[in-house]
Amino acid sequence: MGRYTLHRHYRRYDNYGGILHSSPPRRRSGIDPESVTKGWAARHRLFKPDNLINLLAHNLKADMAGHNTNVFRRLVFTFFGLIFLLPFNSEAAASFFQSDTLYRRNPGTVTKKGPYRPERTKKSDILYTRLDVQFDWAKQQVPASAIVMFKAHFKPQNTLELDAKGFDIKSVSLLDTVGDYGSLNSEEIAAKITKKLNFTYEDKRKLIIKLDKDFTRNDTLFVKIDYVAKPNDVPRNKPDDSQTDKGLYFINADGLDEGKPRQIWTQGETEGSSCWFPTIDSPNQKFTQDIYITVDSTFKTLSNGLLISQKEGKKGMRTDHWKQSLPHAPYLTMIAVGDFVIAKDMMPNGMELSYYVEPKYGADAHAIFGRTPEMMGFFSNIFGVEYPWEKYAQVAVRDFVAGAMENTTATVHEEGVQNDARSLVDGNSDAVIAHELAHHWFGDYVTCEEWGQLPLNESFANYSEYLWSEYNDGKYEADWGNLQEMKSYLLESETKQVPMIRYFYRDRENMFDSHSYAKGGRILHMLRSYVGDDAFFASLKHYLRKNAFGTTEIDDLRTAFEQVTGEDLNWFFDQWFHRPGHPSLKIQQEYLANASKVVLKIKQAQDTLATTVYRLPVKVDVWVNGKKNQYNVVVDKVNQTLEFPATKKPDLVVFDSDAQLLAVVEHEKNRVEMEYQYQHSDRFLHKYDALSQLEGALTDTTVKNILEKAMDDPFWKFRQMAVSNFSEYAGAGFVDIEKKIQSLARKDPHPQVRSEAIITLASFGDNNSDSIFKEALTDSSYQVVSVAIEKYLMSQPNDASEIAAEFENSPNDAIVTSVANYYAGLAQPERFSWFLEKMKAMKPTDKYNFLQVFGKYLIKSKQDVQRLSIPVLEGLARDNSSYFVRFGAFQALGLLTDIQGVSALRKDIRAKETEPKLKEMYSQFGDL
Repeated sequence: MGRYTLHRHYRRYDNYGGILHSSPPRRRSGIDPESVTKGWAARHRLFKPDNLINLLAHNLKADMAGHNTNVFRRLVFTFFGLIFLLPFNSEAAASFFQSDTLYRRNPGTVTKKGPYRPERTKKSDILYTRLDVQFDWAKQQVPASAIVMFKAHFKPQNTLELDAKGFDIKSVSLLDTVGDYGSLNSEEIAAKITKKLNFTYEDKRKLIIKLDKDFTRNDTLFVKIDYVAKPNDVPRNKPDDSQTDKGLYFINADGLDEGKPRQIWTQGETEGSSCWFPTIDSPNQKFTQDIYITVDSTFKTLSNGLLISQKEGKKGMRTDHWKQSLPHAPYLTMIAVGDFVIAKDMMPNGMELSYYVEPKYGADAHAIFGRTPEMMGFFSNIFGVEYPWEKYAQVAVRDFVAGAMENTTATVHEEGVQNDARSLVDGNSDAVIAHELAHHWFGDYVTCEEWGQLPLNESFANYSEYLWSEYNDGKYEADWGNLQEMKSYLLESETKQVPMIRYFYRDRENMFDSHSYAKGGRILHMLRSYVGDDAFFASLKHYLRKNAFGTTEIDDLRTAFEQVTGEDLNWFFDQWFHRPGHPSLKIQQEYLANASKVVLKIKQAQDTLATTVYRLPVKVDVWVNGKKNQYNVVVDKVNQTLEFPATKKPDLVVFDSDAQLLAVVEHEKNRVEMEYQYQHSDRFLHKYDALSQLEGALTDTTVKNILEKAMDDPFWKFRQMAVSNFSEYAGAGFVDIEKKIQSLARKDPHPQVRSEAIITLASFGDNNSDSIFKEALTDSSYQVVSVAIEKYLMSQPNDASEIAAEFENSPNDAIVTSVANYYAGLAQPERFSWFLEKMKAMKPTDKYNFLQVFGKYLIKSKQDVQRLSIPVLEGLARDNSSYFVRFGAFQALGLLTDIQGVSALRKDIRAKETEPKLKEMYSQFGDL
């Protein structure tokens, strides 16, 4: 996320198979159709989901027909990005394409894209909030009291207007203005009441407290509100209401869900905080706070700031006091309650870092989060501002509605971040961890003033993933992630092109998309490339220090960069932040021998009326006789011709040699040029493009030789791509190539490459590698083991049953799913209960994947087994907390429509679904 929707922990897969990249999220982000998520974003509202379609109906039926022997490895299942795969609608696109700058930003203005969204008017400023909360688990309610310290912002006020959604308001009182309300007990607070105040409660949403007389901005007042919050009963009767946010969530409140812990946690972004405490629920408010949380003594609590005290009470209860002494926005207020194990680290300055995980993962907490101290030092250094808060904690919770959330000093992660140390061999959650930590500068410390300015939060958090990866893993790894982000945005742009900064919109939740996240991060990458590292990071330092603990809009960022660089940057911010779309460049290359020059004819092919004619400073490399010459050029016309000296026809011309543009570039090159590009370029993207263009050309001896050499490339991704190209190969030099791939399957240092090698060896169908598959069953990587099991069992060895039994209770869900695929092929009725048992304990993303295999099992099973599955699938489709699991179960039911009543059941499930994203998915794909 901010909300790392799914900005979650994602492990991305591409068409070469295997996890490509671990990333956060993001909260509501789309992702590349090559990608699959495991565990992220999303929001950040970190998830990044993609193409769910065809997973059950197409892939499983193809598998049944024998056309898809690798059903799990190739499964593409992403969640939130699905909406961006909807058919293109030209009328809708026309309204999206119209720039915000064409509209007058007047209060009350309504456009096709929605009303004008100004920064919320500040009638009053909340300076401080104290909350005393306890919990009624049976009713899933929160009996509480709130003390709010406030003053008039500028004009005198005789009322205080607070957002308070779905409360029972018991009383409102005016308090004495003298006293440290953070340290008083309930009796001392009661003694401070000076009078009861009248109030009105509009639509059970807006609490208007009557103050009896006007108060000026020089007056500071305290009011106490006694209430009961009912997050499950939040009224949703306004056009701007979120249909899902309820602020505070009881998990397994009655304790009847076996294997699931009882927990309470909050999610405030965008306006969920006012579902559990009264406040002015807007990002342009900032206050300090004390929170007193009364819970059963068996639970641990977490909130913003420092734990000041813990006091044992009556009947096994305890009250924890958490104090946040630096101001932050209301959406960043949080609490979490549950049975957690806490692991700790310490920064050199003595500040505590803590990691809250379920007891099962206590021994793995440092493996999961242990790079956080180095991240914090790294970000403090490059941002030029020390981590500004009192502590930093991270907690993993069940059924989280976002991928992760950057609550001040206390980030909440969804449960997928929890993995045992061995799982982390295949990929960690560093991206989402870095994303949410970076928000503590960009979002928490300096906050966007209105949700239409969200890229000021999310673009920086997204780009911080790149910065950390560049530092920790190397530039090629960071650029590989960068490519995935660009694909994520480009996929979304096929049906949605809107300005980055949106002054007109219908739903603030729609801001959490691949524009705010992925596109924003790529824009910052271009800005860094243009101004240079020194100026870029100096500008960030200036922006943060100038706006510390305040709120900003996009012009504040532009001004900071202009003040540091001394250069007007209106052109850059206008075309990238205020205009929709992106450049689409078509490049024609010609060599003029008689003039000794190479000519590039460049056309900006995007709709320049809907977007703009871009100004694009780029570098061009011209290779002649093995020597590179680099030229700085500016492309700023619809049609433009660039000329460069060349004594002979160039070996290669590379446009945008720094590979920094966010653009679609069509520059046709022949195979010889692509071979040269792979061999001579030092940029990841250019090497990647070259290898991609050489795919499928193994009949060309030169290409074959290059791909053979690429199997020894220093970067794992290129080795993986090269190995994949030899799938089903039967040409010249096969024996040596097979031996090389066998060696990679055994010894390559990267699990992606080992996995790909096993898959490629299996494609040869010669059984020469069966011993390698069996050997790989002891690999250190769960991913490699899961692929090896699948390939080994596929050959139907004599010990297949023993191997399946050995791994059917693996702690790793991918391995269990591989075994399930074997069992699905056998379709034994007695395995039905095994499928249900394994699926029940899985994390949501793994459960979705497992549902695909369960569907295969059902297709091959007799109708009595199919009938047994219907109530199970119905329960998942109606009630599972993860909407993508509900979708998977709904699709699985679609395989059983030959059974009477199933079609009507699916229709009823669709009709009663309330999640907007899933409703949209049903409307487009529900009949699959």
